[in-house]
Amino acid sequence: MLDNVFWKNKRVFLTGHTGFKGSWMCLVLHALGAQITGYALAPQTKPNLFELCNMESVLHKHICADIRQKDDIAKAVMEARPDIVIHMAAQPLVGMSYLDPLTTYETNVMGTVHVLEAVRTAALAQVPIRAVINVTTDKCYENKEWPWGYREVDTLGGHDPYSNSKACSELVTASYRQSFFQSDAAGGKLGIATARAGNVIGGGDWTFGRLIPDLIQSLLNKDKVVLRNPQAIRPWQHVLESVCGYLLLAEKLWEDPRRYSSSWNFGPDPGDAKTVEWITARMCEKWGAQASYQITSDSPFHEATYLKLDCAKAITQLGWHPRWSLEQALDAIMEWTRAYQQKKDMKQICLEQIDHYLKEGAS
Repeated sequence: MLDNVFWKNKRVFLTGHTGFKGSWMCLVLHALGAQITGYALAPQTKPNLFELCNMESVLHKHICADIRQKDDIAKAVMEARPDIVIHMAAQPLVGMSYLDPLTTYETNVMGTVHVLEAVRTAALAQVPIRAVINVTTDKCYENKEWPWGYREVDTLGGHDPYSNSKACSELVTASYRQSFFQSDAAGGKLGIATARAGNVIGGGDWTFGRLIPDLIQSLLNKDKVVLRNPQAIRPWQHVLESVCGYLLLAEKLWEDPRRYSSSWNFGPDPGDAKTVEWITARMCEKWGAQASYQITSDSPFHEATYLKLDCAKAITQLGWHPRWSLEQALDAIMEWTRAYQQKKDMKQICLEQIDHYLKEGAS
């Protein structure tokens, strides 16, 4: 699915590289031979995948900084002289967005402006950036709770500040693309796209308030899992599905920026959109007889009940499609967690899972 020759020695500027998803992105890029400059705040949880895998060892440069500081991000992009920019830094939690909407909007909206302005300034200074991907979310759509998947042409919105801020980030990206990067004067040589992924899951996520991390923590502590919204349906997928989808999109943007500069959904097969309770029951079953869960009606904020993605565009135009079923994704998480329990080399475990995923994609 991915071209190793393409990625060899490519200079990639990655924001949000210290997070769960960003750390997996670093490891995939490392496995492909890319040269990575990471720009992000320090890891936000203890433990965290970034430190557990000694991620600084795979980076060309590690910059601990805030995308809300426009001068800092502009300087970093200029000095890195990247071929490709992947923007993943964000305030990623619905619950936190209710507690701190100001920081959520500052990070997710103005942070995007700062990154794109840094790219625009660098491009004017002849830095050879060819592809930019802004990673948003499946929650950027105006959720009407309908039973079919949202398509890229559907209305953006978002009930909570997190979802809404990501819809705003989508609009900011579209404006920069149309205003600065697709004109004849710009040469049409720089492609900018947004990527909207489903609920990503995988080993090494300790983010409080997400189902899988809370579930794993309860299992490790031998506590009963508590569910607040058991019938909510989400498009669950392993983190490698979305990460490798973004990288395939970057390859396409490099090849034909005008054709691929748009928004793209990356989600699981329709049958893998399951309820929170289904996921929990399967994880408890895989863990063993001592695992159990209970349901509470105490939900502190609004959450959508039904959310699915239509990924026909990525499937038909990019040649992307999900490689692992939801069962395979859950098995990979269990394998990772058991290895963590046994204090194994988690960087090696991650790289083995990446190698297995990429080889399966090539078969």
